[in-house]
Amino acid sequence: MTELSNDTIGIIGVVALLVMVVIGVRVYIAAATVGFIGLVAIIGWDAGAGMIGTIPHSKSVTYTLSVLPMFILIGYLAFHAGITQALFDAARKWLGWLPGGLAVASVMATAGFAAVSGASTATAAVFARVAIPEMLSAGYSKSIAAGVVAAGGTLATLIPPSAILVIYAIIVEESVGQLLLAGFIPGIVSALIYVGIILIWAKIDPTVGPAIQGYTWTDRIKAVPGTFPVIAVVIIIFSAMYFGWATPTEAGALGAFVVFVMALLKGMRWPALRESLLDTAKLTVMIFSLIWGVLAFVRFLGFAGLPEHFTNFIVALPYEPWVVMVCILIAYAILGMFMDAIGMLLLTLPVVYPAVMALGYDSIWFGIIVVKMAEVCLVTPPIGLNCFVVSAVRPDIPIWTVFRGVGPFVIADFITVAVFMIWPEVITWLPQTLLN
Repeated sequence: MTELSNDTIGIIGVVALLVMVVIGVRVYIAAATVGFIGLVAIIGWDAGAGMIGTIPHSKSVTYTLSVLPMFILIGYLAFHAGITQALFDAARKWLGWLPGGLAVASVMATAGFAAVSGASTATAAVFARVAIPEMLSAGYSKSIAAGVVAAGGTLATLIPPSAILVIYAIIVEESVGQLLLAGFIPGIVSALIYVGIILIWAKIDPTVGPAIQGYTWTDRIKAVPGTFPVIAVVIIIFSAMYFGWATPTEAGALGAFVVFVMALLKGMRWPALRESLLDTAKLTVMIFSLIWGVLAFVRFLGFAGLPEHFTNFIVALPYEPWVVMVCILIAYAILGMFMDAIGMLLLTLPVVYPAVMALGYDSIWFGIIVVKMAEVCLVTPPIGLNCFVVSAVRPDIPIWTVFRGVGPFVIADFITVAVFMIWPEVITWLPQTLLN
């Protein structure tokens, strides 16, 4: 019997992984299983099993990973402390007079909450409870109200603190601080493009969402103090990274402490705190499990030599680098229809990243671009996780109604990606200015 080459084993492993994911096997289980079997096939039982056995411990004790639970905890504490309601109230009073005012307010409030939450699904779930009832009461259709919240939740993937940006940094061994700084302006640009889409949409069709009148300047000014916890967290995290007096993990811990104190002042008691801690632990364990499983698969890919072969293939293509990049992003858009964002990045970056670097692109720039594509994956059928979260929180809104509502925002996301590709300085200016 002919012995299979490492290349062949690698290709068989990739196909097996895709098949397992498509039939519904969880990504971390599929990746760990294929990685384990593949390593054993290439380097033998003792070496393969030994390597797989060391991954959970060696990666759990990595200091960089400790930033994840801190950022996630900030978001859940803010939610259970009622900070989200204060953000939405302030946004409604200041922006409600615009065409589609409540939808605009929802986008800006989700952007504000994204500054204290590292998880897009948590953001979508929170504002499904806070913003959708208000929009429905004002006469918005279910599809528009749900679509705004599902799309707005994706802003948490870019605006720091972002769990996915941290995961990207860990995979490609890039600076967490630079990536978090780089996500700030693109996150704001994404939110503003969402707002632009809503304003144009509401101007063309006034029935999309009526303007909200009746708030005085006194009402608006009184709503501002409710946003102070978010402002404090943003100042702490960015000041820490800019002046260098705290690592991202320490900045995250300080941010969590500030939100915790604010939550206590707002009357948080043990049941709500317990729920925050449990939610943080559940999401952290889920992310860590993904990382462990996918790193087993990554080790297998490395021994099979697929990343190197893919890089050589990409570099040898007779096309301009930007054409190749567009093709890569289209592939991400298609793949994201069938996988969750974190799993997709964990599985593809070990192969795609070396090729992109060989084409001469900047690592920080590519990180923001690929995370923006992960945002698109969160709202596209059939796996769009944010849409399922919104539908789960609001059982009266069917999932396909949510998908219909996010359509204009998917178009906005593609416009945003085009902006980042044409003007890469939108991404690179802030980290280069502050850290150089």
